[in-house]
Amino acid sequence: MRTDNAAYIERDLAHVWHPCTQMKDHEQVPLIPIRRGQGVWLEDFDGKRYLDANSSWWVNLFGHANARINAAVSAQLEQLEQVILAGCTHEPVIRLSEALTGVAPAGLTRCFYADNGSSAVEVAVKMSFHYWRNVGRSAKRRFITLSNSYHGETLGALAVGNVALYKSIYQPLLMDVITVPSPDCYEREPGQTWAQHSRAQFEHMQAALDRHSEQTAAVIVEPLVQCAGGMRMYDPVYLQLLRAACDRHQVHLIADEIAVGFGRTGTLFACEQAGIRPDLLCLSKGLTAGYLPLSAVLTTEALYAAFYDEYTKLTAFLHSHSFTGNPLACAAALACLDIFRTDAVLERNRMLSAHLGARARALAAHPHVAEVRQHGMIVAAELVRNKASREPYPWQERRGLAIYRHALSRGVLLRPVGDVVYFMPPYVITPEEIDLMVEVAREGIELATCD
Repeated sequence: MRTDNAAYIERDLAHVWHPCTQMKDHEQVPLIPIRRGQGVWLEDFDGKRYLDANSSWWVNLFGHANARINAAVSAQLEQLEQVILAGCTHEPVIRLSEALTGVAPAGLTRCFYADNGSSAVEVAVKMSFHYWRNVGRSAKRRFITLSNSYHGETLGALAVGNVALYKSIYQPLLMDVITVPSPDCYEREPGQTWAQHSRAQFEHMQAALDRHSEQTAAVIVEPLVQCAGGMRMYDPVYLQLLRAACDRHQVHLIADEIAVGFGRTGTLFACEQAGIRPDLLCLSKGLTAGYLPLSAVLTTEALYAAFYDEYTKLTAFLHSHSFTGNPLACAAALACLDIFRTDAVLERNRMLSAHLGARARALAAHPHVAEVRQHGMIVAAELVRNKASREPYPWQERRGLAIYRHALSRGVLLRPVGDVVYFMPPYVITPEEIDLMVEVAREGIELATCD
């Protein structure tokens, strides 16, 4: 049997339906069959290597085939691979819950597990709604969200997001939410700082809370970076204002840190940069350093207490997943947190992010790059047709796809969000690999905008 790229592509296209993909594209854009990974590098079946510049959809923190995480998962596999978490428990989920509540913002003391980011958002949304019902305020059933936000693909998560590309076709299936303008600092006025713009944009949220708080269960936001919305960013002052307003209006604050948690923005959790604690914190992706599906929702004793009663009161939170708290995934997550604890990861990331930012900011000189922006280990360059007016390219031209294809030819796996080229590499990347990644992106931008 053939074992080259072409053989695997043929077998794949006979049966596999890929996510976030127009499958007809693969008539022109070949799949990349990956045979193995090591560190920041992936290798296909023809022996070609690719630098994983987007951490395999933002999940991989410490490189592929990390020896410490491999050992932890392997050791757990010899003990227990899976057990129902309703009525049973196991050491990895206990230790992980202790570890997470130990590093999360103070006051988040309870962990509820699911198996992916969208599911975590579903849990948080249902938990907030159910809390208000349990405490006798059943009118509080609506949610406030930001324009350009993204919280996942299941129906509840999709409803509280706002990226039309993912949401519009399913609108008839979705609950109604209140959407306010994002604090996205790409939209700031000339001469306006990020903090000034973010503060000014909060007026929209304040007005929504003033008007709708009696019917609002929670506000949900992606702290600091709207990743799937084009890596748009804002200042921590917005989160400070939001926390205070939610407290005044007795509305929950849900922080979706699925993409930005675990060091991506420069601190372990993005909320730390605002000095706030959400009522519900959603985590996934980097939780297991990209090894296994796992998500967690952390919340407070006060919220937990509203569900704690005699069974006949029917206040229990009955949401469940078959693989809730899977021992193998918990073992990977524990190994991930241990690396943070022992290896000065955030300190090294500050050096790496400074180097990445310095190299990437040179892209801003390009006549079709409107902005280069950064929060920690997330850097994005926004392509436009007209730099002065910031007129975007028509989306149908798919300039980002041209950059993706060029990068593959040069051994770098870049996956732009539309016409936004971004870098979100594993934390084990070297300065030299950063230089390669940014240089290949520069070449791709030149080729994609040369007409």
